[in-house]
Amino acid sequence: MSTTTQTSSYLPVRDDWLARRTEAILEPELPIVDPHHHLWERPDWVYMLDDLLADTNSGHNIVATVFVQCRSMHRAGGPEAFRPVGETEFVNGVAAMSASGGYGPTMICAGIVGHVDLRLGAGARDVLEAHIRAGGGRFRGIRHITAYDPDPALMNPAYAPPPGLMSDPAFREGFATLAPLNLSFDAWLYHPQIGELTALAQAFPGTMICLNHVGGPLAIGAYEGRRDAVFTDWSKSIRTLAACPNVVVKLGGLAMRINGWDFHTRADPPSSEDLAAAWKPYVETCIEAFGAARCMFESNFPVDKGSYAYAPFWNACKILARGASAAEKTDLFSGTAARFYRLDL
Repeated sequence: MSTTTQTSSYLPVRDDWLARRTEAILEPELPIVDPHHHLWERPDWVYMLDDLLADTNSGHNIVATVFVQCRSMHRAGGPEAFRPVGETEFVNGVAAMSASGGYGPTMICAGIVGHVDLRLGAGARDVLEAHIRAGGGRFRGIRHITAYDPDPALMNPAYAPPPGLMSDPAFREGFATLAPLNLSFDAWLYHPQIGELTALAQAFPGTMICLNHVGGPLAIGAYEGRRDAVFTDWSKSIRTLAACPNVVVKLGGLAMRINGWDFHTRADPPSSEDLAAAWKPYVETCIEAFGAARCMFESNFPVDKGSYAYAPFWNACKILARGASAAEKTDLFSGTAARFYRLDL
């Protein structure tokens, strides 16, 4: 069972509370690639294959998923730089279990996004090549989290990136090793840093980049009570970033503590209509700026599971896509993810 405690930096998952909301599945045949989820076994939180399958089998047509790094199952020994390769080894094992056909038709972890400390500079290539060997043909790229804000209330204690990391010469030297290996970069940052990502994307036009979680609009700490002003700044940065053709964006990941929504405080979980109404300005802005062919809906599970269950989440995405053409809907739910992560569906 996926459970968290209040000591977690994330919102706790309460299965009994989530069970209070059941909805009919909208467009149950629509193929979906979930391009952003995690797997882990931690002292206060377990979310492994069975937990993921319980979610992906909750009614929507999830045809494939992409695992994104989360410090899971790093090697206990060996050179520090290579310890994150253990995560790829672990996830490739889960993917192989799924590929056996014994766990249903969904291609679980069809793509794997791992971690390399890009501050290794040119030395990052050796670690990337180790990931590729460990990935069984599924390794697609890395995420090196750069999310930083001077307000300590916004910092995840599990990560401590310095300010200005994306302009660090060593980081950029490591970043330059991605494209020659046909690897992409997942970017997790906060909305005041989107301009830094734009500069990185402009400096490396041949490297494919995916902005995670619509660029992390903040609404707690120093940003509490400033949602409208943040939206104005965020939307301007999003439009500038969208001018970089090598960047795509994930639509989701808006239910973390830092986003400041109150869904988790309600007596009952939010409906898909509630979620769609809250996210509409962000999703519409991204689709308008990037186009559907460069946008993909993502679950960010189990992180966002503290606020809603899997089935209502995808219902909300389908509500948000009601005005899209058939081709645009295909891109939003599967096509963009399949192209970006080079998935053979």
